[in-house]
Amino acid sequence: MKPEADRVDPVALLKGLVSLRRLTGLYPAGHPTIEQKLTELDDAVQRHIRGTAALRLDVIHGSALLDGIPFRQDSETQAQILRELTDLGIDSIHIAAGVTRHELLAMSEFLWQLKEAPIGEPIDVQLAARQIRHITLGRLVPLDTRWKVVQWPDSPTGALDPSYELSLALTERTFDDVMSGKGINLATIRDIVHLLIQKVAASNAALGQILAVKLYENLTYCHSVNVATLSLLIGRQIGLDPASTAAVAEAALLHDIGKTRIPLEILKKPSALDKRERKMMEAHTTYGAEILVEVEGLRPLTPTVALEHHRGIDGGGYPDLGPAAVPHFMSQLVAVADIYEAMTGARSYQDPAMPEQACLVLARLAGTKLNTALVKAFVNAISFFPLGSVVRTDRDEIGVVVRTNAAEPLHPVIALMGANRERLPGEIDTSRRLLSGEYERHVIETLRPQEGLDLNRFLAAS
Repeated sequence: MKPEADRVDPVALLKGLVSLRRLTGLYPAGHPTIEQKLTELDDAVQRHIRGTAALRLDVIHGSALLDGIPFRQDSETQAQILRELTDLGIDSIHIAAGVTRHELLAMSEFLWQLKEAPIGEPIDVQLAARQIRHITLGRLVPLDTRWKVVQWPDSPTGALDPSYELSLALTERTFDDVMSGKGINLATIRDIVHLLIQKVAASNAALGQILAVKLYENLTYCHSVNVATLSLLIGRQIGLDPASTAAVAEAALLHDIGKTRIPLEILKKPSALDKRERKMMEAHTTYGAEILVEVEGLRPLTPTVALEHHRGIDGGGYPDLGPAAVPHFMSQLVAVADIYEAMTGARSYQDPAMPEQACLVLARLAGTKLNTALVKAFVNAISFFPLGSVVRTDRDEIGVVVRTNAAEPLHPVIALMGANRERLPGEIDTSRRLLSGEYERHVIETLRPQEGLDLNRFLAAS
């Protein structure tokens, strides 16, 4: 084990590397400030590699490791330092024994110039040209692991509520028209909004298929219908008038229309997006506002919601409109539904979150990214175990939530499921108590829906 005196503080080392890079860009060669920082960095590096083969600093999936061991990252400043390196395309800095002060300075100058340098010779060739022989810089190349990717369906499978199915079909046609350059048919939008308000949001079967864990990686049109329906639940919970309700449904339905301009391979990429891809994806908010503002007859706030639904109430998020630009209340409302819906759907690289998990994430975001009152309204409207959730009780019974209980949100009404996934007769109110005052049953967990489960058989009857 390396003696305590020879151990370098990895956070200080990381700051030293980045600080020296910045100073070489600000001051001329030989400036005292550069020389002082270079001396500090050289001392730290030499102390660390004394008696070892190399100093290895790597950034893997946003986490920093020194010689293969993760180290603390307890501030936004440290996270920013990591991003400064990775945004240059540098994920690894390995420094071998024998490194000189000149090489450390030359590396810092190279990193500063790399920011604006065009793609050219390989990095190792450029380093060698600068007489840098004991330092290697690298980029982690993600492996093609798509053979491991879960191939989820792109839309709900099995029997659907008829009104929900029709709204999906009309919305899919609308998004396809926009993608092909035909524009938005206002009459179709009005029909979908009417359908969502009058039928879908009032149907237990439809709500169950939207609220519960969804085993499909829904495309944009399907996500949009679901977000619109969830937004209507929030609107109903806070008592919006009919005109505002229709405005919310329209804005939520079209909030992601800008994704029609994003390449499908980015929308469905089975892994994290790189910096360039992330910028392209974030542009969907601006694209959406540009598309919608040109459509005569849409409600005034519909383009605004498309632009703002990824902005937080704290001024963060994208697009960057400045910290003083607080998103409109309607944008804040749609944002809550958008995050919940995205989390409870499957992804090629991750399983869907259970409803109670998604609600906890909303709670953590309340007050910073999300409006606290709207989060409370939404969670109160759906409860931790929403319609359509497959749950297990403390008696090891499996059932489907067919009604929620506003007074007892952790104790819904369930219909029990038989061995062949059939609905057993009767319903069980888990809020029922014994004479002692204790509950007869508790819901202890939400389960992933079993393949072939027909929620309609459970929800339509209730």
